Amino acid sequence: MKYLHAMIRVHDLEATTRFFVEGLGLRQTRRLDNEAGRFTLVYFGAPENPEVEIELTYNWGSDEDYGSARNFGHLAFEVDDIYATCAHLQSMGITINRPPRDGHMAFVRSPDLISIELLQKGERLPVTEPWASMPNVGQW
Repeated sequence: MKYLHAMIRVHDLEATTRFFVEGLGLRQTRRLDNEAGRFTLVYFGAPENPEVEIELTYNWGSDEDYGSARNFGHLAFEVDDIYATCAHLQSMGITINRPPRDGHMAFVRSPDLISIELLQKGERLPVTEPWASMPNVGQW
């Protein structure tokens, strides 16, 4: 058996693509626009293992409430510098829901409220401000 991808339904394909590409550094691996079915599928992979993908499904004109149920859980990414990644995401207007107070783990949400876990590659970074005293915000 081979794991292929996780699928996320999105309302704003452009904003979510920006989050994954500019925010997290993923690369688009392929795209399918299906006019007959009125949907677009866009796949993204991390530079180190592009064959493991996230599929964004955009249903044209849909106003269905996809909700923010916690039964999905989250997507997790290992990052080279958790503080730099969180600072970069903040500069893009992304809320850091669970700051990396421990130099190891943080949580954010995509524009469609998908919970994203960020984990520091290798050893924890030294605890530092402003992250050490930053409170949790919302849900993740």
